[in-house]
Amino acid sequence: MSYQDTLLLIHNEWREPTGGRWIDVRNPATGSTIGRVAHADRADLDAALAAAQKGFEIWRNTPAAERCRLMRATAALLRERADRIAMLMTLEQGKPLAEAKGEVLAGADTLEYLAEDGRRVNGRIVPPRAMNTQQQVLKTPVGVVAAFTPWNFPVNQVVRKMGAALATGCSILVKAPEETPASPAALIGCFVDAGIPAGVVGLVYGIPAEISSYLIPHPIVRKVSFTGSTPVGKMLAGLAGQHMKRITMELGGHAPVIVCDDADVALAVKASAGAKFRNAGQVCISPTRFLVHNSIKAEFVAGMVAFTQKIKVGDGTQPGITMGPLSNPRRIDAMEKLVADARAKGAKVQAGGERLPGAGNFYAPTVLDDVPLDASVFNDEPFGPVAAVRGFDTMDEAIFEANRLSFGLASYAYTRSLRHQHQLAQQMEAGMLWINQPAAALPEMPFGGLKDSGYGSEGGPEALEAYLNTRTVSTVMV
Repeated sequence: MSYQDTLLLIHNEWREPTGGRWIDVRNPATGSTIGRVAHADRADLDAALAAAQKGFEIWRNTPAAERCRLMRATAALLRERADRIAMLMTLEQGKPLAEAKGEVLAGADTLEYLAEDGRRVNGRIVPPRAMNTQQQVLKTPVGVVAAFTPWNFPVNQVVRKMGAALATGCSILVKAPEETPASPAALIGCFVDAGIPAGVVGLVYGIPAEISSYLIPHPIVRKVSFTGSTPVGKMLAGLAGQHMKRITMELGGHAPVIVCDDADVALAVKASAGAKFRNAGQVCISPTRFLVHNSIKAEFVAGMVAFTQKIKVGDGTQPGITMGPLSNPRRIDAMEKLVADARAKGAKVQAGGERLPGAGNFYAPTVLDDVPLDASVFNDEPFGPVAAVRGFDTMDEAIFEANRLSFGLASYAYTRSLRHQHQLAQQMEAGMLWINQPAAALPEMPFGGLKDSGYGSEGGPEALEAYLNTRTVSTVMV
């Protein structure tokens, strides 16, 4: 299939950029330029914001049942177009087609869940202290939303923000990633084709700092949602705070994996290695710091190495490929520096540890053993296909290390002990803990972090709260 230039969506119209600026899009598997994406200028942003304000006035007065119907119709179109959208995603992002299609289908599930949850946004009647008084608590949409999304899950991350915003009656302007523009554009095209009113959804692209510095302070925008790195998130949160904007932050992680002495080692290897190398490790909730009881560490490491030998790395559009390229050459440089630092400090490279030859941004799935605590890979989020392992002797030691960093997004553990499960549930400082399983980021469950990994949720009924104002209305009958 052909990869076409990606345009801006303003007032349900696909437009070229006013200033004529375009950004090249490259295929990370080949390094070749495959298309362009429109770069919004100030005039484009002003038009998009004006459309979003008009769209909000329409959408806030659309019954929840009708909003739900349109969102479900969008989900149906998303399923119908899943193969095409998945191919676009693989061409621009690199993940294998099966992973890309799974992401699109999961996006349809998320839309349906949030659409139905939007029908259950309820206020309440509060018993008054005088019989001639009525006291109400109302839930109303916060207003126009500006959403900023990353390249690693170009459909999933947009869906989570759009679903919650639209379900509650907000309009939304999405600043999607320039590296992967076509797949989110195809997603948003499903909303337009399903019949959503003009201005309710919008789509722009451009240099992130330029777009965010204009949209976040703008008086039309009342809510901001951002997924990305912790340093950038802190800057945007500060900017939003200056203008009293509601904000949801889903930031970086460095997920610990505690493998207890009583764990099912085969399960721990299969589940955690599969999660580790999914999307070439470019996942904010990817397991990264493997803390394995010393009594089973050798068995666990051998299993991880055997798993990597079965991974078929290559162009995600080709049959049988199970791990694609990294998104850009900078990620290759980052992997090389992390592995070199770990090796210099005494870690053992048990698998991989090198860039793969040929075109594209391919790095071998890597397993490091006996990684010291001062190695960069145990302190800085790797965001790549590198698993770092070290041993422990006591649960208290493992939990202390798991909680040592300022990150608190995802965490994992493997154990058969109810006592260990209880201790982990009570003491792990992370927004999400998965025990004896890989991550299950289901739409009905909260998705968010603690500490420097952000605040707010992008899953479950909690996801809607950030898009709603809670208002008191008290009336005395006269």
